[in-house]
Amino acid sequence: MRVLLTNDDGIDAEGLQRLRRELLSTPGVDLAVVAPDGNRSAIGRGITTRRALAVERIAFGDGTFGYATDGTPVDCVRLASLGLVEGWAPELVVSGINHGSNLGDDVTYSGTVAAAMEGLLLGLPAIAVSQQSESREMDFRLGVDYDFEVAARFTARLVEELEDVPLPPSTLLNINVPAGTPHGIEVARLGKRIYRDRLQEQEGDGARRTYFIYGTEPSYEDEPGTDLVAVASGRIAVTPVHLDLTHHDGIGPLSAADLQRLLAPAAQEVE
Repeated sequence: MRVLLTNDDGIDAEGLQRLRRELLSTPGVDLAVVAPDGNRSAIGRGITTRRALAVERIAFGDGTFGYATDGTPVDCVRLASLGLVEGWAPELVVSGINHGSNLGDDVTYSGTVAAAMEGLLLGLPAIAVSQQSESREMDFRLGVDYDFEVAARFTARLVEELEDVPLPPSTLLNINVPAGTPHGIEVARLGKRIYRDRLQEQEGDGARRTYFIYGTEPSYEDEPGTDLVAVASGRIAVTPVHLDLTHHDGIGPLSAADLQRLLAPAAQEVE
């Protein structure tokens, strides 16, 4: 299987490198690495459209190499799918291992998850994997020390046996590994974050003012069956995620609301 490995922490990040080595030793894996040249955390599904992307071939010191770009994680997936690696196209996208968890509402910000989502848009199965720090923080921004061994081995085994995993079409697996030795694996839904953001003004320079707007101690709703509770309890959380954002139950009521009556007044106002 041709596996594209990418991330949002950068090509030199320890998490990506540990997973790279594990995948290289996995039978049947033909690996290519395309990743950002630096940290692109929390960039979400950002893409680069107004300039050319710079790409550099990077030697890893073990006889293999990858490609670093000044683009985003989504750009990395696009580069690989459009032929950056001559004669090679991905059959699976693996994004990670992220330095810090990507749980609940975090997935909407995460560049790690965004790269996996891009795989889905291209019709490819995809896996996003993230590691909680050794301090067991529940935020993706605060951790310093990480142990990626369990996450790397679990992900590689999953890739090796992916054909036997009942993964629905157009669905990615968002995997979050807790610190220490996991107590098990839970297939869980996305939980609900509680962000404690606040506006913090810094010393300005003349007329220009600067602010911090993100807090550093997010919490979560303690709901059993969610990925947040699973990781907090020491279990690996595996969450199937798809891109259909339509609220299907809302189509009927909206269709019956006679929105057509708003068209004529709106047209008159434009005239």
